[in-house]
Amino acid sequence: MTEVKSPVSAELHLEITNLLYQEAFYLDNGMYKEWLDLLTEDLSYQMPVRETVEGVGVNNIATDIDYYHETKMSLTTRVNRLYTKSAWVENPATRQRHFVSNIMIEETSNPNEYKVRSYFLFKRSRGSHHEVEQLFGERHDLVRKVNSQWKIAKRFIKPDQAVITTMNMSMFL
Repeated sequence: MTEVKSPVSAELHLEITNLLYQEAFYLDNGMYKEWLDLLTEDLSYQMPVRETVEGVGVNNIATDIDYYHETKMSLTTRVNRLYTKSAWVENPATRQRHFVSNIMIEETSNPNEYKVRSYFLFKRSRGSHHEVEQLFGERHDLVRKVNSQWKIAKRFIKPDQAVITTMNMSMFL
């Protein structure tokens, strides 16, 4: 998706935007099981490594290595672990915020599916430390209406950073 070919209605744009805002709210408030309900059963969730390469207009997204390459089942396993005592990476719990902007929506050949491009900024702090971790970039989603509810069927995350400076990759974007 490079540009929006034909804009969708304001009502549809609001519905899909609200899905992304609801997702951010769930993640920021540790409501991970509720977040899983926003995902389709056949979900593909991928964040490849961004490479630094020379040249203008060259592809700098790796095709052979990912930070994440998940399914709904693997994300469910990660979420369920957060509710156990062995999730030491979240003890004490981190404070996090997901900011979503520049939401662009494009029709597909399926009237129940839309391509959605958005920018994200993720910020996280932990404990009493003054350091703030951040990750930012672009997301390419496929959203689908399932039983009258919008859900995320595919997410392709393109981080802007070639070097991820977060302490771990336990977050969901």
